[in-house]
Amino acid sequence: MKIGNVEVRDDVFNVKVKKHVLWEVVKWQLACRRQGTHSTKTRGEVAYSGRKILPQKGTGHARRGDRGANILVGGGVAHGPKPRDYWYPLPKKVRKLALKMALSDKAKNNAIFIVDSINIKDKPKTKKALEFLKNLKIDDKKVLIVIPEKDEVIYKSFRNLPTVKMITAEGLNTYDILWSDCLVLVKSAIEKIYKRVET
Repeated sequence: MKIGNVEVRDDVFNVKVKKHVLWEVVKWQLACRRQGTHSTKTRGEVAYSGRKILPQKGTGHARRGDRGANILVGGGVAHGPKPRDYWYPLPKKVRKLALKMALSDKAKNNAIFIVDSINIKDKPKTKKALEFLKNLKIDDKKVLIVIPEKDEVIYKSFRNLPTVKMITAEGLNTYDILWSDCLVLVKSAIEKIYKRVET
């Protein structure tokens, strides 16, 4: 198939899209991104006096052993969150398939733009970055720009634009593709994308 004047591979840009596969991979990606640093104190970890707060018998109240019980204000938390890793395994085949599907979805909706290069050299200029988007008529959309390798000048030119994300072909992922309204591919990045999705 063709995107603009560029011939692209059908097995990458023209794959049947299955929503469940995309959902599975996005769920996995977001789980991997979680810090998992949340923590609460159990009754054994809260600081309190060990004194018995009222007599065992004769008061008509419930038996209270200590101040750290989870049903008292200031006590520990029962079954609260503890630091953990949310990562879980997902087959590489599924991840690569989802990447193809996300690219195919964008291609099907005519939301992929292939450019020869991004002409911002010497020093970063957000003004030039905005001009680049206006020329493609996508300055009002969420845009993901895929470049072949890291370029500090181009990255700094686009980073002040809140609706633009920049990523190298090596870091291309399903979540970011689905987040964007439009995908801008630098032509030389396409070969690297093919290498990414080869199983």
